[in-house]
Amino acid sequence: MAGPILQFFALTAEDVEQLEVVGETGTVHELLEVLPLGVYSALRTFHHERFLWLDAHFDRTERSMAQLGWPNRLDRELLRRALYRCVGDYPLTDSMVRFDVLREPAKVQGVSAEVFIALSPYLPVPEEFLRDGVRVELAPHLRRETPRIKTTEFVRRRRPLPLGTQERYEGVLLDDEQRFLECSSANIAFVRGKQVIAASDGVLEGITSLVLQKLAPGLGLEWVDRRLPFKELDQVDEAFLSSSSRGVVPIVKIEGTKIGNGTVGAQTRALTAAYYAFAELESR
Repeated sequence: MAGPILQFFALTAEDVEQLEVVGETGTVHELLEVLPLGVYSALRTFHHERFLWLDAHFDRTERSMAQLGWPNRLDRELLRRALYRCVGDYPLTDSMVRFDVLREPAKVQGVSAEVFIALSPYLPVPEEFLRDGVRVELAPHLRRETPRIKTTEFVRRRRPLPLGTQERYEGVLLDDEQRFLECSSANIAFVRGKQVIAASDGVLEGITSLVLQKLAPGLGLEWVDRRLPFKELDQVDEAFLSSSSRGVVPIVKIEGTKIGNGTVGAQTRALTAAYYAFAELESR
């Protein structure tokens, strides 16, 4: 194996410069905590150097910058080239990637930049989690003040979530009327019959959720934009979360309430299979 499996880069106008990583363990989120607060996106690679809907991540980043009133612009092509170079040289089969964009340049290890990139090993969701589903709990202490803006401030505030164990996989956010919004680092959706119910307002726009919305009609499913009340949880058949780093993860229990019959449902399995088939065809 050539090269470290944790990697940290600064993107300058001239080049992408590799920075020193202190320690040999950690995640992309931990690597980038040395930076000032900014906006970010996190995603995984497919087949070593392919991304799924990378431009959608750029679009969301640009919207976040604009909504914050930042004067600087994202150089998409410079960042695109840097990302492909970084993942192309990465020593493992696939990687987790996060890029942070700052309002103004920050100096790290003597290098001044507005954009930083971190890579760590891609760790797939354990097979038993996908087979048997996960349990999640409510996170009443957690709220996104600016849900449409993907800020690094929220990454720090949500700690220690997500927990990542099968019994306590994620934290779920509710609104003031006790309706489901999203998870601490993923979108959440519910299946009732042939309907997929998920909130679109008051939550972060998830790229994987957008992909699933595109795929749902082909599976005979109707995507319904609605915040499901917690009191209706016993009326749904299935639930799942989705994110760019984890794909689709089935949920079988929320805060002690069993979802459907407590097993992974057919619609969730169908959406999961459709998502990975789509990623195989559409990742670039």
